[in-house]
Formats: sequence, structure tokens, C-alpha cells
Amino acid sequence: MKVIICGAGQVGWQIARHLSGEKNDVTVVDSNPDLVRRATETLDVQGIAGFASYPDVLDRAGARDADMIIAATYSDEVNMVTCQVAHSVFDIQRKIARLRARSYLDAIYSDLYRRDHLPIDVVISPEREVAEAALRRLRVPAAFDTETFLDGKAQVLGIAIKADCPVLNTPLRQLTDLFSTLKTIVIGIRRGGRLFAPAAGDQIFTGDEVYFCAATEDVTRTLEVFGKTSEKQERVVIVGGGNIGLAVAQALESGEGRIRAKVIEKNRAVAERAADALERTIVLNGDGLDAGLLAEASIDRADAILCVTDDDKTNLLASVRGKSEGCAMAITLVNDPTLLPLMGPMGIDAYINPRATTVSSILRHIRHGRVRGVYSIGDAEAEIIEAEVLSTSPITGQPIREIDFPEGVLLGAVLKDGKLVKPAGSLRIDEGDVLVIFSLAKDVPEVERLLQVSIDFF
Repeated sequence: MKVIICGAGQVGWQIARHLSGEKNDVTVVDSNPDLVRRATETLDVQGIAGFASYPDVLDRAGARDADMIIAATYSDEVNMVTCQVAHSVFDIQRKIARLRARSYLDAIYSDLYRRDHLPIDVVISPEREVAEAALRRLRVPAAFDTETFLDGKAQVLGIAIKADCPVLNTPLRQLTDLFSTLKTIVIGIRRGGRLFAPAAGDQIFTGDEVYFCAATEDVTRTLEVFGKTSEKQERVVIVGGGNIGLAVAQALESGEGRIRAKVIEKNRAVAERAADALERTIVLNGDGLDAGLLAEASIDRADAILCVTDDDKTNLLASVRGKSEGCAMAITLVNDPTLLPLMGPMGIDAYINPRATTVSSILRHIRHGRVRGVYSIGDAEAEIIEAEVLSTSPITGQPIREIDFPEGVLLGAVLKDGKLVKPAGSLRIDEGDVLVIFSLAKDVPEVERLLQVSIDFF
């Protein structure tokens, strides 16, 4: 497949890294020659320096025979015009655009824009994606990472292992025997900064970050096995009243849990806009680092503080300040992945990485064949792939124990005839089964080969 990626920033670079690693013909376009140079020197891609919306630039990038264009520059307008030019001038069949501005999104999602007038096949909104990720964290406060699969029948969660975990130093094989009724599989462990797919004899140690896949009805019990409690969230303080904070507050207002939220926003105009849009949520105008303002927001009685400003350092410091003032849990938005190792030492319970969230969203729309979902783990270290098994797949009709999965791959769940089944060595994989697969990034191409999903990109 030939793909043009417009924008060589964090998101564009990661998408290029994924697609070029799978032997696709990728060209990166950016107006910043340094970003283009970084992409071409570190990845197996071609690079063009120039404005992505210019027809001559797209022509030099090979738009006349491209299969897909992904417009992920920092400008909404450039992304929209790029898709229009790709459609009108070059007839590129698949067009994906990243859009941030709320006005554009409201118009597009309300169907005021027709595809004939604005030919974008898929719109990716980082703010909406991040807001949804924040809500998932709030629903499962014991986890620092969470995503749903199989139409809500399964969840993948990441949890930090503390010294009071009841199953420390226990081989995973023994855990499976002890809790045989739970449809839960430990699919990934990060230890000492390294993420790996564990073997049956591996144990869990204090300080590990463990990813497990569980049937949704077994999540609460599984968390208890690892020493975690699922406490109900009733009061949340949101630092940042922009698009993300406002979307979260609105969702909390309309949700069934009736969680009470208070929003702190430094910019007066943004605070007033949030106050006008919210019905029952109190909006405070001021600095989220101000201890007095946090006290006014009753931070000492809050179940969680959610920091989603556009400044990483503000989010980190506000999270630490909130916890020091008595808040039970801190969730932080962090754009810079190099800051993620600081989460533990700073006592921050969960984080949201917008880049990983956006990359996951884009990958869901460009994966091959019958892949129904993709979720990126950490700094694109691994992927959780949800895919339907085809009749042409080499694994069809094979028991799991006889499938030659790479070392960095584990099955988390199998949906067979509409019912979730826990993977076991004797379980046979049949055509039509839907699998949830954990794969380290380097093993994704082999997973796709085993699934025979490179037949159809769209």
C-alpha cells in the first residue's frame, strides 16, 4: 500500500513508523525540513519538505498513485484542504484528517458538511479521543490504562503492582489454576522499563506494571486478586476547562453515575465558555496550582483530580499538589513520553498520552482486512489487536498450542459464536472467531501474516 502522511510531528512520525515497519510504501510531507530529515534518517520512508496542501508538493510525494493520505499536521485548515486536493486533483480513495477545532467538529458531526463538499473519509479528533480515555480512567480508578474490546465484552487494563499484592512471586501458571473460573489472562508486564509478553512460569513482582485482558464481568474480581479495590468515584476536580476538560465535565453531567465535578480554568474567557456550556458543574476561574483555589474546590474530599491543561508541567505539578492536599487519586495528561517514567516517583496514579490515543485511533481505520480495533500500549511499544479469523488464515482449525505465535505475542480473549472464551492450549481457532491479541511492536507484521489480514486494506 502506498501512503502519504502529511505532518511529521509526534503523531505523523509514529504512524509512519508503524506503516513503514510493515513494508508499506510511505512518504512523509512536512513544511519543516528538520522533521522530514528526522523521519527519513530514522525510518524506511521517503520525505518531501513543503506545504502538504499544495498540489505540486503532493504530486512530488506520489499522490497520483497513492492509496491513502493521512493529514495530521498541526493546522485543521491545512488538513482539510489537503484532503480536498487529494480528492479533487489526485482522486486518492482513502482520506483521514486530524481536526481539533470544536467548531469544525460540531459542524461535521452534525452532518452540516457533506462528503461531496468536504471529502474526508475519517475524522480523528484528539480532544474527543483523550476525553473518552479520561472517562475510562475514571470508571476504573485502580488502573492506569484501560480499553474495551469485543463490543464491551472484554477489557484490557494496566495496573501497578504494590507490595500488598496478594499474588506476588506466584507463577502465572499457578494463578490460572487458583482462579480457573476467571476469564482473565495476563498479557503483558513492564519491568525495569522493558515491556514483554510473559511465559506461564513468570512471576509478578513489586513495582511491575501488569496488563491483563478480562471478561468485563470479571474485572472487579480480577482487580481484587491483584489487591486493588474498585472504589466508586463521586467527586472529581478537573484542572483545565478547554475542549478536553469541558467534554469530560459534560459527559459526567449526563452519565448515569451522577459524578459531581468542579472545573478550574486559568483563562477567564475559556472558563466563561465552560460555565455557559455546563448546567450543574461549578467552574472556578484561577490557577490549578493555587492551594487556596484547590481548597475552594474541596480537593481534600475529591475522589480524583484530572489535570488536562495544554501544559505538561502544569498537569504534573497540579496532580502532585492535589494529592498533597488530600485528593485520593491523580490522573494526568502528558504529551511528552519522556516524562512518563516520572509518574510513579511523583505519586501520580494514571496518565493519558494523547499521542498514543490518537495513533491508536488512526490505526483502527487503516489496519488490514478484518482487524476491528487496535490500541497502542505505552510509547508505541506494543499493540492490542482485535481481529476476526478468516478461512484463509494459517491458524484456522488449529488448537492454540500448535500455533507458532512469536515470543512477544499472547492471546487475551476469544469470541466464539458470540460468547467470550478464555484462551487455553486445547482451544481450537475457527473461521469467524474474533481474537484479542497482545503483540510487541516488532511482532505485529507476523501477527498480520498469521491472520491473513493483508488481503484488504480498506
